[in-house]
Amino acid sequence: MKFFVDSADVAAIAELNDLGMVDGVTTNPSIILKSGRDIMEVTKEICSIVSGPVSAEVVSLTADEMIAEGRKLAEIAPNITVKVPLTWDGLKACKVLSGEGKMVNVTLCFSVNQALVAAKAGATFISPFIGRLDDINLDGLELISDIRDVYDNYGFETQILAASIRTANHVAQCALIGADVMTAPPAVIKGLASHVLTDKGLDQFVKDWAKTGQKIL
Repeated sequence: MKFFVDSADVAAIAELNDLGMVDGVTTNPSIILKSGRDIMEVTKEICSIVSGPVSAEVVSLTADEMIAEGRKLAEIAPNITVKVPLTWDGLKACKVLSGEGKMVNVTLCFSVNQALVAAKAGATFISPFIGRLDDINLDGLELISDIRDVYDNYGFETQILAASIRTANHVAQCALIGADVMTAPPAVIKGLASHVLTDKGLDQFVKDWAKTGQKIL
């Protein structure tokens, strides 16, 4: 499973990238707001760090405007993925932009039917939101599984990009289900290396080593 970082924090992205934990980056208007930087400037910097797809989201609501914004964003770097919302106008924009050879990430997916029409419109990635479904007492992971089944049934090449991931369990379950990609904040990705028994075992090793009175360096 590929790891995308859901962030515009350049330092955090660079740290994870150096460790081989970054296959791509996703951003959205909320993430850009949090960064406090110009969208074109920060996205260009991210693209200079990461060789994989970098999602930059359009902000208009009509197809024609989305297409124009998508073309502008795609000029930033060859690895830009234009991110459009899963609306009828977003699907129209997806069809045009993907037809021009641009990568397109269709976001805010909350149903199998939405994922189906996005694939038929030529989406490179579909982004189902796990955490937001969990928030309203629906099973976000079940949606990932259902989309996997449908895409496999018909040979759709659209990649499932599991989004709105909030826990290490979300990541593990997405990997078991067979999501192509997951995107998560830097803190969630770094947390995948943590386990209470690892901490407990290491603490015991350190205490026992101190009792030996030995040094390696």
